[in-house]
Amino acid sequence: MFGLEDQKGESKTKEFVFELEDELKDPKKNRDYKKLVEERVQKIKQTLRSGSVKDEFDRYGILLHGYTSLMKVITRFKA
Repeated sequence: MFGLEDQKGESKTKEFVFELEDELKDPKKNRDYKKLVEERVQKIKQTLRSGSVKDEFDRYGILLHGYTSLMKVITRFKA
């Protein structure tokens, strides 16, 4: 009923895994993503310090928070 007939025999539900999690398990891709994110964080910080984008300051701040959060996720996956 309601499309759940296929799950009748299954007692456990499968855990959802993001594509990024699968990619971060590969040591080479993990290093590549980490390097890319670090470069972009440095570039955003440099742009914010220069003060040349006063009208876009909030957007760059949001981007910086997003990249630092992504960096935390990347560092949790030990290659």
